[in-house]
This record gives sequence, structure tokens and C-alpha cells, in this order.
Amino acid sequence: MERYLFQNAEIIFPTGIRPGQVLTENGKIKQIFEKNQPVAPAPGVRVVDARGMYLSPGFIDIHTHGGGGADFMDGDPESIRTACKMHMAHGTTAIVPTTMTSTKESLLNCLELFEKVEAREEELPEILGLHLEGPYFSYGQRGAQSPENLRNPEPEEYVEACKKSSKICRWSFAVELEGAEDFLQFLREKGIVASLAHSDADCEQVKRACDQGLKAMTHFYSGMSGVTRKNAYRAAGAIEAGYLLDQLFVEVIADGCHLPGDLLQLIYKIKGAHRICLVTDSMRGAGMPEGEYILGGREGGIATIVEEGVAKLPDRSAFAGSVATMDRLVRTMHELTTAPLHEVIHMASLTPAMLMGIDGKKGSVSPGKDADLLLLNEKLEVNLVMVRGRIMSFPE
Repeated sequence: MERYLFQNAEIIFPTGIRPGQVLTENGKIKQIFEKNQPVAPAPGVRVVDARGMYLSPGFIDIHTHGGGGADFMDGDPESIRTACKMHMAHGTTAIVPTTMTSTKESLLNCLELFEKVEAREEELPEILGLHLEGPYFSYGQRGAQSPENLRNPEPEEYVEACKKSSKICRWSFAVELEGAEDFLQFLREKGIVASLAHSDADCEQVKRACDQGLKAMTHFYSGMSGVTRKNAYRAAGAIEAGYLLDQLFVEVIADGCHLPGDLLQLIYKIKGAHRICLVTDSMRGAGMPEGEYILGGREGGIATIVEEGVAKLPDRSAFAGSVATMDRLVRTMHELTTAPLHEVIHMASLTPAMLMGIDGKKGSVSPGKDADLLLLNEKLEVNLVMVRGRIMSFPE
């Protein structure tokens, strides 16, 4: 594998941005040199002149349904590759394809397909595993999830799913449903990251779930309860639990549509960069012109309209996923909040790596970690993508 030396770069570290040079070798970050350390390239090392651009860790998207006109539930390998390549061009070097509420048959077919897909195909971002979003959700918080396929967690189904696929790494569900406590214990035993989503749980229910292993909140604010009244008394909901419980990670769709700037700033102020994961929650319309698209697989999916930078249900009553890419999230979070750039990049790289338990090998520019690197210009547009030491993309 080729060796590369990035010169004249502004390196984005978890703690700040400093000028320097980075050497990659055998798919890993070999060495980092401070600016005042002159480095003569060794024979066989290819020099990449960063021209003063930012050298960033690659983005890690842990919640995406598709992009580029394809959905991860379309049922064919080419759709998986199409969506992954589109996101890679926008800086995603590691990805967690996400399913949505469907029939048991459709879910098992999707799992079977991903068992045949290589996690480290040469021309794709690394596929870290699968995120199952549903089908165990509250009807009242279903959003764009198919209502006829909502159900409570049943051991017969989720045990079979895990036998069908070894690649499930996350599962989002409503913690208040009947059978959810046993399901949470099952996920903990399997080492699968448990996330709350599309839930009417109150704060106390979330606290109990957190004590039992709940790790994250999927698309924070979207599809979850807030403050309600019970017999005239106010009761905190899932949103308040997300703020109250410091250990919980929160997904944030920072596209400027799902959450306004004031809420993005509030989330940053309370949770901080170490607990915020920027996610696209993108559907097949990401990277495509505005128009009509199907959310979910081609068969049994939900009709949507993409307009004004977001996907909506046809009656425009709710959003239906996003059409964001990770670079857009970074730009928007940086523009609409007071978070410094290195902390915004942290939310797009190291924090999701921490949630997924892979921060020892991904998520930051550090010797020994995978050489997943980006060059970003002053507008935070992607100019180069490197995945595991291989230059993959030079977007125009």
C-alpha cells in the first residue's frame, strides 16, 4: 500500500487546530510532525500538498438510510454501494447503514443481504455494522415510520434477527413498550448499542433504561416526548432525560431544518462535543435533485417530497428523514452555534467513534489509528477523501 505525506496542513485535533505534517503507511497514521520539524520525504512516499487546508479525521455517520437515489433496504448490493459512495464523496469514511420499520420478512431479507457485503470493500467507506431503527416504536411518536408494522419487542423476532446477522451494532427502540426491559438486557448481553427512538417514555422510564444499559438517543428531539402534564403536575419526558443524564449520547441532525440554531446551541451548551453525534439520518434523496422519493425500500416504502433542503411526508405534516450529508452538518453546526471547529469535527468523528466503541482505531488524527483523513477548504468543503490509507475521492 502506498505511503503518503501530507504537508502544509492545518491539522484538526480533538483539542484544537495546529499546523503540521502527517505520514501514513500501511493504512495507518504513522507519524505526525509539528510545523517546525522539517521532513524530507523518504523514497517511495507520495507528497500531498494541503496548501493550508484543514486535515481532518474522516466523518463517521452512524445513522443513514441511503443517498444518491438508493436506499439500504432496496434489497440489492448495488444500492448499498451507490449510497455509500455518495456519502464518501462528502467526507464519510465509516458508515452504519440503517434500516427502518418494516415487515419481519423484509427486515430478515435485509439482514441476510448485508451478511454478503464486505465491510472493507476497497472503493467504499468502511461499513461498521447495521443500525436497526425499529420496528419497536410508540404509535404516537412514529413520525415517518410505517404504522402498520409497529410492534412490541418479541424474543422470537429479535433473537432470530441476531442469528441471521452478526453485523447488528445498534438498535433503536421505544424503552417504554411491553417487553422492552428484556430486550434491553438482550442487547447488553450481545454488545449491541441500545438507543431510544420514537418513544413516549417519561424521564423516569429513561432513567431506568439508562441504568440497564441504554447508551444513546436517536435523532434528539425528533420522535420523542417532552414535558407533559399529569393530573395538573408537570412531568419531564425523554428530551429532558437526554439533558439530565450526562452519560447519554445524543444524535443531532444539524441540517438547519430538523433543529433551529437556538436548539442546536442549547444542545451544545448542555451536552458538549463529547456527547453529541452528528448524523445525517439521510434517505435516498441525499445528493439528488429536489422531487419525489421513496423512503425505505422500493417495495413497501413511504412516499416523500424533497424540497427546501429536507424530506417531508406528502402532506407536509412531518419530516421524513433528511437529505443532508456529513459535510453539510459540519458547516451548519459551525455556522449556527458557538462551537469551535475542532469541537464540531469531534461531533462528526470522535464522538460517534466513542459511542460505537471504536475510538481506539478511528475518529481522530493520531498515530496508530486508521488513516481515514479529509482535506477541507476554508468553506469546509471536502477536497480529498482518504479511507484506510487509500485516496478515494477528489471532489470537484
